[in-house]
Amino acid sequence: MTAHPVPRTPPVPADPQAERVATLVIGAGQAGLAVGYELARRQRPFLIVDAADRVGAAWRERWSSLRLFTPARYDGLPGLPFPGPAHAFPTKDEMADYLEAYARHFDLPIRTGVRVERLSRAGERFVAETATGRIEADAVVVAMSDHQAARVPPFAPQLDPAVRQLHSHAYRDPTQLREGPVLVVGAGNSGAEIAIEVASSHPTSLAGRGTGHLPFAIDGNLGRRVLAPLVLRGVFHRLLTGGTPLGRAVRPQFLSRGGPLIRLKPRDIAAAGIERVPRVVDVVDGRPRLEDGRVLAPTNVIWCTGFHGGLDWIDLPVLDATGRPRHRRGLALDVPGLAFVGQTFLHAASSTMIHGVARDAEHVVAMLHREGTRRPEVADPPTPSTPPMSPPPPPQVRRSARRVN
Repeated sequence: MTAHPVPRTPPVPADPQAERVATLVIGAGQAGLAVGYELARRQRPFLIVDAADRVGAAWRERWSSLRLFTPARYDGLPGLPFPGPAHAFPTKDEMADYLEAYARHFDLPIRTGVRVERLSRAGERFVAETATGRIEADAVVVAMSDHQAARVPPFAPQLDPAVRQLHSHAYRDPTQLREGPVLVVGAGNSGAEIAIEVASSHPTSLAGRGTGHLPFAIDGNLGRRVLAPLVLRGVFHRLLTGGTPLGRAVRPQFLSRGGPLIRLKPRDIAAAGIERVPRVVDVVDGRPRLEDGRVLAPTNVIWCTGFHGGLDWIDLPVLDATGRPRHRRGLALDVPGLAFVGQTFLHAASSTMIHGVARDAEHVVAMLHREGTRRPEVADPPTPSTPPMSPPPPPQVRRSARRVN
């Protein structure tokens, strides 16, 4: 057995005044709620904290026309189906409402308005420091996506101040834009969908390399009922995983470039009158210059250039050089008792989707429950895909007959 690395800073001394919990879940989005459900059905004491003032806030803050990529029948977390027509694609606000209803339905212990500013250790316990005090825990699950801090190119501040700049995180609808041309930078799903929306009222260019696209329309009747479930729940959920050669081969692309276009096709972008242009490489005289040397003169730039993980508040030896957690299917490699759910390709291409989050949460909680804060060393074989289950759930938290897996 190898020794665990020493934390970057000295351990925090135990505080007799600190609040103490068995398991602390950081994040009350779909990942945190799924983790809470799994802990509750195993009758494990826990607390969920979230920096936002209400459950589902991350969905409400996204652009107004956003809809999910999966039909409602696949958008429910364990134990509570998503309401409404089975083959409809929910809006972002419907998803946020569902998450609030889920938290109420299972009476999950959630404390909103609590931002964890530092996570460290004091002896065998984790210490979460917040503005309202310290919370000590035997185990911690960081149930957050890796879309926490907006990322823009370093040359973005060099754009002319007259150019209206927005990151996709801050974009809501075209009323935020100034008159004149719009340059959307980043041709993944967010960039393509935002470009389609703003093209109805502004001349629009979409910059960046293509990420590929699904070869069928998910909004069509066949797509809703057959093809979307086949690809999103079959290919993304079962074929493209860390346990398959193909999944391991495509994982770097998902982490660096994002997944393929799901709802839109290149022909949809062209039909909307959007000009496809190469990558933006720098700024010349306050204007964006493309990879082919052209210099554009937009009055608006929307950066759909992704996010940083935003996990630098974790003061433990768990992040790699890119700021991503080092883990084995969600369980931190170097810090026993620490786990992650909600990260891109945590286990599969579906790990940021509702059904993927549910499976990852079940696995992580089962492993933490089975092993406490201990876990195999890195050299040991991978954890089993179907860990032993604990006794049946208590009456107040029941699984529905339709299991999300």
